[in-house]
Parts: sequence; C-alpha cells; structure tokens
Amino acid sequence: MKKYIYFLMIPFLLSSCSSDSEFLDREPSNILTQNQAFGSPDIVLSVLANLYNRYYDFGTVEDWSSLAQFNVAFWSEAGRYGDFQNGGYGYGNWGTWDYGYIREMNLFLERLELSEVLDPSDKARFAAEGRFLRASYYFTLVKRMGGVPLILESETYDFSGDATYLQHPRETEAAIYDFILNEADAILADLPADANTKSRASKGAVLAMKARAALYAGSIAKYGASTPQVSLPGGEVGIPASKADTYYDIALTAAQAIINGDAGNYSLYEKKPDLSDNFSSIFYDKSNNPEAIFVEDYKLQSGKVHSFTIANQPRFGAEEEEGGRINPALNLVQSFETLDGQYQAFETTTASGEPVFYENPQDIFKGRDARLEGTVIVPGSSFKGRPVDIWAGVQLADGSIISGDARGQEKELPGTAGQVQVVGFDGPIDGLEFTAQTGFYIRKYQDPKAGSGQRGTQSDVWFIRYRYAEVLLNAAEAAFELDQPGIAAGYLNQVRSRAGITTDLTAADITFDRIVHERFVEFAFEGLHFFDLKRWRIAHQVLDGTPMDASTITQNIGDATKRLTQPFGLWPYKYYNPGDPNDGDYLYKIVKPNRVTGADRFQFGNYYSEIGQDILNNNPLIVRNPNQ
Repeated sequence: MKKYIYFLMIPFLLSSCSSDSEFLDREPSNILTQNQAFGSPDIVLSVLANLYNRYYDFGTVEDWSSLAQFNVAFWSEAGRYGDFQNGGYGYGNWGTWDYGYIREMNLFLERLELSEVLDPSDKARFAAEGRFLRASYYFTLVKRMGGVPLILESETYDFSGDATYLQHPRETEAAIYDFILNEADAILADLPADANTKSRASKGAVLAMKARAALYAGSIAKYGASTPQVSLPGGEVGIPASKADTYYDIALTAAQAIINGDAGNYSLYEKKPDLSDNFSSIFYDKSNNPEAIFVEDYKLQSGKVHSFTIANQPRFGAEEEEGGRINPALNLVQSFETLDGQYQAFETTTASGEPVFYENPQDIFKGRDARLEGTVIVPGSSFKGRPVDIWAGVQLADGSIISGDARGQEKELPGTAGQVQVVGFDGPIDGLEFTAQTGFYIRKYQDPKAGSGQRGTQSDVWFIRYRYAEVLLNAAEAAFELDQPGIAAGYLNQVRSRAGITTDLTAADITFDRIVHERFVEFAFEGLHFFDLKRWRIAHQVLDGTPMDASTITQNIGDATKRLTQPFGLWPYKYYNPGDPNDGDYLYKIVKPNRVTGADRFQFGNYYSEIGQDILNNNPLIVRNPNQ
C-alpha cells in the first residue's frame, strides 16, 4: 500500500486518456509520496517548516492579550473588561494536550529515518530539528500539565474494537524533564553553532531550552516542598527535593556553554546610545542582533505578519486611529529601580500630602532603569516621532477636576472665555476603550516602521522565544541556588549595566527577592512571568484574591511575593492656577480603573491545568491533577 503526504498542491495538466479507468488509475499528481517528500532537502525542509509554524508559545505577538496577563496591564478594550471583574481562573486555563502534533513529529522522524537518498549531514540536522521541536512541545506540556504520557513513535488504531494498547499512563514530572534534557544532549552535535540561525534550531537554541527546562525542574524540586498539596503520590506532579541541585547544576552548565561561546557568538544587544531605545530595539532589530537566539519570525508581504502594533500603538495620530489595548499597570512600572539601584515609589505627594509638581509629564520617570521606557510608553514620551498626549484633566487650585468623556475634549476653565483642551487625545478616560486607561501604553514589540499600524501592511516584528539576557539570568539564578552568589552577581550586573544601573550588586546582595525582581522587569510581557510564579510556588501568594489600594502599590517594592491581584494606573493632570508658580505644571494621582472590580485568586488547583474529561474517559490510566 502506498503512503502519501498531503502537503504540497501542485497544478497539473489534463492529458488525453483512452478510457475512464485509465484516468482513474493514474497516480494523483497533486500529492507527494513518502519517497518524494523525503528524497529532497527542500521538500523535507518545507514539511519541517509546517512543524515549526505550529510551535506552542504561552504568549505571542499574534495574540496581544496573551502577553499581558496577571495584572501587569489593564486591557483597554470593552469586550475584555470582564477579565478584571472576576475572582480568578478556571482549572482548565492554559491547558494543552495535542498528541496529534506529537504524532506528526513522530511520523516525520520515522519517515526521515527511512530515507536513503538524503545527504547524511542533512538527514542528521533535520532529525535533530524534529527532535528539538518534539522536546519543546513536551516542555510546553510538562510546564502546564505536569507529567504526561511519553509517546516517541507513531501509533495507529487497528479498528479491532480494542484500543487499550493505545492507552498509556502519565510519566512522572521528573521523567518528562529528564527526557527533554537528554534529548538536548543527543541532538546538540548535529546542529550548527551559528548565532545567525534564529528561526531554526541551533546549538544555541538547544542549550537555551536545556538551561530553562533544568532551571524550572530544579525550582519545582526545591520550592515544591513549600506546597506539598501540589503533588501526586505517583510523581506525575511534583519532583523530589533531592533532585534540585542536580537540575540547577545542569542549568548553570548549559547556560555557561552559551556564555562561553560554545554555541556561537551571542551577547547582549548594545547598539544604540539611548539605553531605553536600545532595549526596545532588541525586539524589532533583525540586523545582526546578537541577543536573539531562537525566534518566531515574520516577513512583510509574505502572508506571515501580525497586528500587534495595530492593536497596541498609541491611539492619537495612529494609522487608522487604531490601538491602545495593552495599558501597562503601575504595579509593573513602579518596579523599575532608580539608576543607583534603589526601589522607590514615584513621588506624587509631599510628606504633608501636598501634590508634587513636574514641569514636564515625563520628568517623574527620569533617573530610572532604562528598561522602563524601553518597555512602556510613558506620558510625555513619543512613538514614531509623535508625542503621546496622555493627561487625565485639569486640576484647579481647590483640588477639583475638570475633564471630559471624549478624547481631546474642550471646555471652559474658570476666569477664561472660550474653550480649551481639558483631557489628552490619548486619555486616560475611565472606561473609554483603546485609550491609556492606566496612563501608559506598551512599547515592547511595537514596530516603528511606517505602515506597521495599517491593516493592509501590518508588522513583521519577530517574537523572541530565547534570548541571551535570559541565559545570563538563568545562569545567575542557578548559581544562586548552588550557593555561588558571587557568580550570580556577575551575571546580574551585566544585564543591569545594559539598563544603565550604576551600582553593581555584590555577592551579599543576591537574594531570592533580587532574582525574582530582575526577571520581572527584564522579561515583562515575554510570557515567562507566569511560569516563574508557578515554578517558585508563589503564584497563590502573589495572586491571593485580596483587593489592593494605593498604599499596597507603593509598599514592599521588590518583594518576591508582593501582591498583584489588580492593575492600577498613574494619571497626570495639568494644574490650573493663574499666578501660581506651578500653574501649567503636572501632578500625578494613583488610580484604579473603575472597570477593575475583581481581584484575581490563584488556587492550588491552578498550578497544573486540568486534564479534560474526554481524555480521562478515553484513557482510564490517566490520573487527575491535584486539587481539582
């Protein structure tokens, strides 16, 4: 029986046939046989590209909300307000169980192995790429589901009525992590040590995956002891504490292999003199970018583009007047340190409660970690050469506010004749979608190219899955956990120096809180924060269901378990008091958007996503995840 791969549709010409049977007996010319598909490197690469395109990311630029979860931002879109009005998360959230994808990767590897015409080096590289993608999806599975069945060959139902041979139990969580790490070792030699290979597997990508996976496993082993209820007796969830140091050592060794140049010449991106601009450029500069290790790439006029900039650019003056959805929260914005390395709340009032005035709205953010304005568009800054117009209203001398319910609205002020603008064209206006309802827009992933905010053009900004700064911070965390704080400080200082922080950390400064903080600000909106909270077993503390207030925001900055159950904002107002030296200056107020009425609660049953009832019904060997 011939096997076909339904992959490439090829137009064909009809020729004359002497009979209907002759026509019907012909080989289908729009389908590739297995031998054809796996006899040409170009076609094998095309099949492999399909598997790359189905790579599972937790967050992605193709779904803007996936990058802004867990109250690091408010979603300025009316249809999304409900996400800030509930009390937590369903047990099924964030789950995945795509064994169809695993089967296709297994089939790819099996058919590739049977090929007798491919060059051995090509064949080895293709196989390594397929195994990398398979290991990557098992990493996705174990992060979300815990231990899962480990299926490494294709299986086919024989229609006998008995499908028990297709039922497999869950492996332990540790066994899945061990598989990922072992696969990384097995494929490393067959991949290029080429830092210019970004969207295909390389030695750098494999080592970066290995370092991250080992770090996650080590964290679960160590910190799982604090949540014994988040485990199963068979080990499907939970890793023995005795394995922690082994995993941390693997993570540090893998990260140091990249740092030492064993996988190619990677380094921090340091191409631009303005450090905030430099940081934002990491995520859109594709020209000799030494920081990006493994990416999901896009290309204009190729059909593979995305609308992240359309959805999130500053609204005022934007192409098609579209944007404004991700509004970063003050909770995140305030976490960025001063340049001398201090945690400090923004100064909005004096000790006596009087407002602090600023000549320019951007002045309140001066002297901060450059990553702040590389991540967030703040009042008074610009995008695409156009200043953002973020201010919430006019405050009079008696403390009363004059504002509007439409962008750029004009009204009369006391003692004046005629209309003047009383609110920014970018808001904030409470409840008005697509405006900066927290006082901020996102800068990370925004595309500065002309046309990127148009539906007809869109953006080709890449999504970076692994980058060199993470390698450094992974190495720092692993070193800290292995009681090597001096080494940890050295790696942290490299990342912090790039952000303009002038005071180096010493070995004595390295604490768990410091590790957590550095990852929070460096990787904001990159899809890593959630898994960090889970692996450290602090998600139920950070997201404890307790409502917040302004004092909660300004206290305990830099604490690993600082509450983050609701997003807050920081609104600038123009001061109107003719004759007063502060007339025309700006003052700031901490606010909570009125649409935020719920406070997120992460339950113990949320540490691992629920396995669907249909899966449990079809396979009685599968045990449920705990606390569900």
